[in-house]
Amino acid sequence: MSAEEFSMLIGGIAARLEGVPLDDDMAAFLNREYPKDSSEFKRLGELCAQGEAEGWLVQREAGGIKFGRPIKPGGAAGSFSVDVVRMKDVKGPHHVHTTGEIGAVMPLEGAPKFDDFEPGWYVYPPGSDHHPTVTGGDAYVLYLLPEGAIEFTGK
Repeated sequence: MSAEEFSMLIGGIAARLEGVPLDDDMAAFLNREYPKDSSEFKRLGELCAQGEAEGWLVQREAGGIKFGRPIKPGGAAGSFSVDVVRMKDVKGPHHVHTTGEIGAVMPLEGAPKFDDFEPGWYVYPPGSDHHPTVTGGDAYVLYLLPEGAIEFTGK
């Protein structure tokens, strides 16, 4: 049941983002509509923890990062894929967001930051790149990728 609730919750959020430019305005919208202290945001974190415990989420691990893609493009989140990673004081593999990235940082332990983002929502525009990094604790990072597009560079 939790996988279904996860799909419905993130699908409802994703539906509001279809066709909207991935920019600072989108991040502001998400942090206003689904702030980190809202019931929806908190429930998303709870469902991530439940999914990890039940084995349908973050079921793979590499380089100290647990990860999984519970929703592929064309599924419950429309044109977006949905990935979830669990990171604790670790730097991930460099990649490019060819179509952008919409993410939610959900703390588990400590005072984690994802890159320079506090818990809550962030948006990276198309063409942006980074080494995803969590410092200061343990967190789930959920991210939506338009068309599931991501390009790992090996840098």
